[in-house]
Parts: sequence; structure tokens; C-alpha cells
Amino acid sequence: MALSRAERCLVLLLRLLSRAFLVLLSLAGRASAALAPGPCALPPPVGAPPVRCVPPPGQPLVLLSAGQLARRIRRREVKCIDVVQAYIKRIEEINPFVNAVVKDRLACRRNTEIWVNPSLAVDEWMLWFDAALQEAHHVDKLLSEGHGDEDSLQEKFPFLGVPFTVKEAFALHGMPNTSGLVSRRNLISTSDALVVSRLKQAGAIPLGVTNCSELCMWYESSNNVYGRTNNPYDLQRIVGGSSGGEGCVLGAACSVIGVGSDIGGSIRMPAFFNGIFGHKPTTGVVPNDGQFPNALGVRTEFLCTGPMCRYAEDLEPMLRVMAGPGVRKLKLDEKVSLEKVKFYCMEHDGGSVFVSPVDREILQAQRKVVERLEAQFGVQVQHVTIHKMKYAFQIWSAMMSSRDSDGQEAQLFTDLLGDHGKPVWPLWELMKWFLGISLHTIPAIALALTEKLMKLNPGGNAKLVSMGHSLRTEMMNLLGTDGMLLYPSHPIVAPKHHSPLGMPFNFAYTAVFNVLGLPVTQCPLGLSSEGLPLGIQVVAGPHNDHLTLAMARYLEKAFGGWVCPGKS
Repeated sequence: MALSRAERCLVLLLRLLSRAFLVLLSLAGRASAALAPGPCALPPPVGAPPVRCVPPPGQPLVLLSAGQLARRIRRREVKCIDVVQAYIKRIEEINPFVNAVVKDRLACRRNTEIWVNPSLAVDEWMLWFDAALQEAHHVDKLLSEGHGDEDSLQEKFPFLGVPFTVKEAFALHGMPNTSGLVSRRNLISTSDALVVSRLKQAGAIPLGVTNCSELCMWYESSNNVYGRTNNPYDLQRIVGGSSGGEGCVLGAACSVIGVGSDIGGSIRMPAFFNGIFGHKPTTGVVPNDGQFPNALGVRTEFLCTGPMCRYAEDLEPMLRVMAGPGVRKLKLDEKVSLEKVKFYCMEHDGGSVFVSPVDREILQAQRKVVERLEAQFGVQVQHVTIHKMKYAFQIWSAMMSSRDSDGQEAQLFTDLLGDHGKPVWPLWELMKWFLGISLHTIPAIALALTEKLMKLNPGGNAKLVSMGHSLRTEMMNLLGTDGMLLYPSHPIVAPKHHSPLGMPFNFAYTAVFNVLGLPVTQCPLGLSSEGLPLGIQVVAGPHNDHLTLAMARYLEKAFGGWVCPGKS
């Protein structure tokens, strides 16, 4: 759709302002860092050459899917302790480069000691993972004593002995649960989030928790508790957020399955930037209990907990375990014939002035999917224009701040920043940030300021909420029970660190589907000419998650799925 002259002028003005803003923030950030150094960082080894991406793994065990690992462990073909140790060794090798697996400040000091004296690495990291190693020994003992045959073990423990990681925003017993908030840095979980508990009951073994953005409301995973996480395909680029640490460890082969949450694309953006699979289920299928911050009011309809993994075959078993009784709302046992599916394709949002144009290579990858579907299944992929998608960011923002059916207002972000303590004043925090004395990140402060502005136009917000409801009806009518929409996961490939501050609304490509309540799976589609992951979102109607999961398995076979970073 062509832009009007006024819209083109506004686009140009916004881009100029974004670039000027980035320059200003860069200068202010340097001054802030000089006045008050940030949290403990991971220093590079002395005299080491610069590294662009992480090296490929040398352990074959970390290149198997969760399903394959569980099967081999059940059959006694491999010991669980060997699997867990292989992943610990991979984390020990890679985490100093990416800073994705986090624990507390003791863990940060431990990393520094590893750099200074590499001989400490194995002992120190094995100590950190002691609980995981004990559980692995327990699995091997259980199997050696002959408890159950393979079929009964698979039914009771579908992920027996499989290592997994958890976004730090979720409670994992004995691990921190700060969500990047400095005021919570001494908080240690005394229980497990419900989805974490279900995975553990299914036999999976947690290795640790992974980094996220402050209060899970930004798409670069960086905070003042743990610092910044780097992309395994290019250390100078972001991992996405807020489940960015989780996307990173999976993409770097430091974990095979993981737990994420998504209220604006927080599963799908990290999955896209790190070349893995991520599924945002239909609203209300997987419980959100045990994470901070949890959703209140109308946001309970938008926040989704879901699976993240390297291999498409693991999505459905993970979803079954994580959903528990909620899985009955879905049709996961229904066979999917892709030749009978109605496919729709939309290459961009229609030209929103708030987001970047879609990269050429992302468009080319999506067109290859369309060509492959039409050639292999004889289907006609229908190109559609859904005009309201142009206002995706505005719709998401308005619906996120709207009242629920009982009239309850959405929880204020400034209240979360204060964590039920002293109130946080965004303008005052901004001044403190420029002086290097704020405990909060600039994205969190900016969001708090934006929240204030949203309340200045209640009439406009009401119209946007109405537009959102209309868009949901339009999308449901289009997709029905047998339709899927192909849509970009993000307009650009993984940007460089801090760049999202100059294009803060690009997450609208994922966020709109949260407020629509639709199931969406992000699927990797190989690498760009720069060696960065490409991908696509596959969207279906409510409770038709089985369609997008089947499509994920097909796309993995057709386009290769996850590509190991550092692989020439």
C-alpha cells in the first residue's frame, strides 16, 4: 500500500529523530558508564583474538533433539550423566562470550575467575551445576535398577534425563527470580513455577536460569543485575527479548529445550534472532503461574507461556507437558494434511510509520516458502492485505493499557519498577540515568514515560481497542479452523546492540498476535548473507495450534531448521 506524502514525511522525520536519539544516548551512555560502572561484565581473555560468533559444538550429544536424547537414555544407549556433563561443558565454553546463563553475583565473580585461571573452570562450573548432576545420577540409578520398561517410562517421563533451561523470570527452586530488577537481586525462589514443575515431573533436568530484559518489557536482553546477552551468530548483535537469554542458549547449543513467556513477542523475537523454534500458544492453554511479573487485569488475556527449542519435533511434546489439563482445549491428536490447509501470506504490515521496512532477505525467504508450498502441495497461497495491521503497534499499546471486563485497570509499569516499594518517577529516573545513578535501564524508564503519555488520550485509545476487537474478528473469519497466515517474524534481522532504541516499535510484528489471542510459531529459515538467522511466523485460528506445529515440522524438513553458529 502506497504511503501518502504526509506519511512519507513523517517516516523521514521519525528516522532522523531515531538516529539523533541513538547518537545522544551513545554519548550519554558513555558518560553514565564513566560515572557509575554497570553490573559485573565478563571480560575477554587477555591476548585473545576478537571473536565474531561462538564456535560450533564438539560434543555430538548436544546436537540431538530432546526426543532423541530421552529415547536413548530410556534405552540405556547413553547415560544421563554424560548428556548433562556435555551440556555443562558447552555452557562453560560459550557462556563467557554470550552471558546468557545467569545465577547471581557469585556466578558473575566465578566467571571472572574462570577467565583469569581457566584451570578453575570445570570445578567451578560443576559446583554450580551440582544439583543437575545429582539428578542425572538419580536417573541413571533408576534405569540401572530396571524401574519400568521403555513404553511405561516414555508415558510417565517423556523427557527423562533431558536438560533444559528456564527464563529467569520464572521461579526455579534455589535460583534467583529478579527479572532484571535490582531491588530483587537477593531474592531466591523457594518453589517452582507450574510449567517448570511439570517439566521436572516429566523427567527433565533444569540446568539454570537465563537472562531477560528488565521486567520482561523490552526486546534487548540487558539489565543492571546481569548485564547484556550477546547473539551467538554475531556477538555485536542482540538476542531479542524478553526471553533473549533462553533464545541464545538454545541457538548456541547450550540447551535443547527451554521455557519462555510472551506478551509482545518475547518468545518469537528471540527465537527469530537466534535461529530456533518458538511457540506462542493460544491464550489460556498454558498456565502463567510462578513468573514475575505476572499479568493482571486485561493482560492475563495477552501473556502466554510457551516452549522454545532447536528442533521442531520437540514443540508438541513440550506443549503437552507444559499445558497439563489445558491441552484438552487443543487438537494435538488431529492429523494435519498441509495440502488441505488454506494458506494466506502477508509480506508486511502495510507501511506503518512506526516500524522499519521489511528486509529484502526476509521477504525472499518468505517467498521461497510460498513457492515451495505451491510446488509441493499444489495449493494456491493467497496474498492478503489486512489494513488494520498497519496500526498494530497502536492497537497493542491501547489494549495493553485498557480495562478488563470487570473495569479493573491494567497494572502500572511504574508500580512494577518500584516492586511494591518506593514509587518510581520516570522523569527523575531519566535524570538519574544521565548521571549514572539510576538502578533502571533506559528502555524501562522510557516505557514508564510512554505509559504516562498513553493516559492523555483516552478517547483515541478506546477507538484503537475497538479496532483491535474488529481485527480479531476479521482474522478469525479469515483463518477459520483450517487456515494459516505466513507473516514476517520481525522486519529486520538481529540488529546491533542498542539499535532497538532507535526503532523501538518493530516488535509490533509479533505483539499484535498477543492481543488477538492467536497461536503463532516462529520457524527458522536458514541464514542471511551476513550469517544471521532468518525466519517466519505461522499463524492459525484460536485452539488450532496443531496446524502451526505441523507447519514447523514441515519447514524444518524443507529448509533445514536450526543452523549451528560458527559452522562454515
